[in-house]
Amino acid sequence: MAIFLTKDSKVIVQGMTGATGMKHTKLMLGDGTNIVGGVNPRKAGTTVDFDGTEVPVFGSVAEAMKETGANVSVLFVPPAFAKAAVVEAIDAEIPLAVVITEGIAVHDSAAFWAYAQGNKTRIIGPNCPGLITPGQSNAGIIPGDITKPGRIGLVSKSGTLTYQMMYELRDIGFSSAVGIGGDPVIGTTHIDALAAFEADPDTDLIVMIGEIGGDAEERAADFIKANVTKPVVGYVAGFTAPEGKTMGHAGAIVSGSSGTAQAKKEALEAAGVKVGKTPTETAKLARAILAG
Repeated sequence: MAIFLTKDSKVIVQGMTGATGMKHTKLMLGDGTNIVGGVNPRKAGTTVDFDGTEVPVFGSVAEAMKETGANVSVLFVPPAFAKAAVVEAIDAEIPLAVVITEGIAVHDSAAFWAYAQGNKTRIIGPNCPGLITPGQSNAGIIPGDITKPGRIGLVSKSGTLTYQMMYELRDIGFSSAVGIGGDPVIGTTHIDALAAFEADPDTDLIVMIGEIGGDAEERAADFIKANVTKPVVGYVAGFTAPEGKTMGHAGAIVSGSSGTAQAKKEALEAAGVKVGKTPTETAKLARAILAG
């Protein structure tokens, strides 16, 4: 079992023929992802050979879906063109659009987020590593060889901390890991992923990684308290961050006491979440809970 992505997912890549798209399409194919096409209007009708796997290129998301039955798109589109590419995916009603692109203007992200409301497309990202269901499918840039299938669900704002947590708990393994991105405006939230993991019969424990800035973790804590019965372990990045300074992600900025790591830690602990001071300590907490 998994959330959002399974071995049956049919994946297309918007921006597949660019350097980044080519590199990661090859890696995703190596992880067993069923990539059925790429999208580039200027190269429609051609194919790209990935070590013997011929992947056709289509002129639009709608055409790719019609020809292949695709239900997931991964976007490696430069920031200036990302809004148009996401809107195209929403218009085609693809169920899942995974926006890897970093550096998209916030007003563009806000525009396509608003456009998606009430439509059929779930957006993950932008500025995220995507998601992986180990042993089944990989949609994004998460290294496929650092973990194995298992019973932990992971949702994280940070790409690198996603990788570290997957590696720390690699002997136990993951049902799915979702990198939701650290921009101020994102599609899928901690709460969305928590709800999906709560409903997944093959997820026994959830690891949630947050970071300073905004109130997403506080809202997630309220949701956990009211709706999540499975054990949740958390980590909040940024305990040493100076107030008022943006740290790494555009969304990671603290104003006053709001958005600090300490405030988030306290909110999560009040909801019954065990919170580690470091990623390694967080992994140990997860390990202890699963060991009973």
